[in-house]
This record gives sequence, C-alpha cells and structure tokens, in this order.
Amino acid sequence: MAATTVRFCLALLILVASMASMAAWMMPSAVAGRRRSPKYADALRKCLLFYEGQRSGRLPSTQRLTWRKDSGLKDGQDAGVDLVGGYYDAGDNVKFGFPLAFTGTVLAWSIVEFSADMGPELPHAHEALRWVTDYLLKATNQPNRVFVQSGDPYSDHSCWQRPEDMDTPRSSFQVNDTHPGSEVAGETAAALAAASIAFRSSDPAYADTLLSRAKMVYDFANKYQGSYAVSIGQWVCPFYCDYGGYEVCYLQKTSVVIALGFGDLTLSTLLGSQDELVWGAAWLDRAANSSNYTKHISHGMKQIRRQKKLRVNGYDWQFSWENKDAGNYILLLLMQKVWHLGIQAFIRNTREYNA
Repeated sequence: MAATTVRFCLALLILVASMASMAAWMMPSAVAGRRRSPKYADALRKCLLFYEGQRSGRLPSTQRLTWRKDSGLKDGQDAGVDLVGGYYDAGDNVKFGFPLAFTGTVLAWSIVEFSADMGPELPHAHEALRWVTDYLLKATNQPNRVFVQSGDPYSDHSCWQRPEDMDTPRSSFQVNDTHPGSEVAGETAAALAAASIAFRSSDPAYADTLLSRAKMVYDFANKYQGSYAVSIGQWVCPFYCDYGGYEVCYLQKTSVVIALGFGDLTLSTLLGSQDELVWGAAWLDRAANSSNYTKHISHGMKQIRRQKKLRVNGYDWQFSWENKDAGNYILLLLMQKVWHLGIQAFIRNTREYNA
C-alpha cells in the first residue's frame, strides 16, 4: 500500500477522533450561502485552545484562555497521591482516565506524523501533550497500579459548576493487580509510548522517562488482564465502559464460546480489550525500536479475530477512545508489521468506503 494512502487514512482517523471537540470551535466561521477557503492554521490553533479550556490543576503563566483559573488542587489527597493536573472530560469536572489517555495518544500521534506542518502551533501542541503525560506519570508512579479517575461522576453530574467552584467529592479510583483494568492501562501505556516519540528530539530525557513508564504500565496491563468496568463498576459505567471488551454479555457468551470451539480460552481472555493491548504493544514496539512486543501484537490480533466471530468487538472502521481497531491497522501498516490477520480486508474496505 502506498505511503501516501496510509498517511491519508491516518489523517482521516485523527480528524474523526478530534471532530467532536473541533465542531464547537469551527461552527461560527461558516457563512450561509458562501464557501470560504479553509483556514487550517486557524483551525489547528482553535483545536489546541480547546485543550487549554479543559485543563485541570495549577495553570501556567502561558495559559492563553485567561478566564480559566486553578482548580482540582486536592485531587488524589484521599488516596495519598498527587493527581493534580490532566484534563476534564467535557462539560463536567470528572477526569476519566480512559478517554484522557486516548487524548494523549492521538495528540502524540498527530505530532509524530504532522509536526512539520504545524508551524508556530507546534510548541502549543507539545504543551498540550505534556499536560496529559505529566498527569499520567503521576497516575502510574507505582508498579501494578494506575489511577484511572478523579471525581464522583454522579454527584458531579448533578451539580452544574465551574471547575474553579466545584465542591463535589473528588474520589480517586484505581486499577491494580487484584482489580485489573487492561483497557485503560493498555491505553495509558500507548499514550506514554507515543508521547516518548513526540518528545524524543526536543526533550530526550523526558522521552526516556515516558518510555520507561510505558513499559512498566504495559507489563501490568498484559500480566493482569481484566476490565476496569468489572473492577470499578458503576463508577466508570455507563460513562466510559469498554463496550467491545470484557463486560459485553459476559455470562451469556459461555455457550457460544464452547460452540465455536474456544473452550480452551478463559472468557476474560477471549472477551478482553485486546485492541488496547495491541495498541499499547504497537506503540512500544515503535517507540523502543524493538521487536520484543511483536509477539503481543500477533497474539492480540488473533484474539481480536476470535472476538469478531462472537460479534463482541465492534467494527474495523471505528476509531475512538473505546475502539482502536482502525488505528491499530494504520499504525501496523506504517510499521510494516503483520500484514495478515485482517489488515488486507481493512485496506479493501477503506478504499471502497464512500462517505
């Protein structure tokens, strides 16, 4: 497949993943009855400004949206850790770790592939990415533990407040070796690994820190497989469940597993969030320039094929905080790895797709 086609698919994926946050910023520029030439530099600037509006923690002097002030300065205190920083999710004041980590991965990927086209916005892109990764480093400061959420979503969603004024509980939630969360830990590892590539030339020491932590977090995600939707339950579901992962029809699939000849596999393995484990392994493979993670990629891709036979893994064309299939295919193509295992079908379907 031509490199230009792969890069086009990548650009399209990143555009779709960013569409929700871009739409509100770009809508006012439309003028009824007249088509204007697109102003990509202005669109990029506004996209990055959006992230500044979502910042949690102690804001820097470089903050351009001056109506935002410090907030969430006690996050993590209930668990004895510093979880200040990161991004609020949307219009609420919860920091949901699963989509937050995905934000970091996509920001990093944008920088890795398109930094040469970002012009004067590149420093702002690096700053937006570092705001994620600094927080993720705090959330992963011990082996076999990842803090995945700050804030009680029920009380928060019942009280419409500015983050500067919030007085709802700032409960901290974690996954660990007894309460695993492979999907969120795998995504966190991907974000840290991808960011290490993005910072490699500008801050190699920081890149080394990110890569080392990514390896540690991935080892945890892979060794202790399970869903954070099961481990944490109602505090993350129905807000950010991994709908293609472990919790889907968990008990009802037992007979299907046996009928399809997958009885040698545990349900948690078969129905697990393999797309995030492949995603994390692929980014580590690329960041470390090592084939040590190839076996994890191949194993995960085989598991995804089995999941699709059970219809529990969504669609190949999806790319979002919850489903990494399309992103995995594009990333693996860029790395020239595992051309089998469904990638050709994805290429064919993408070429034939008409928006």
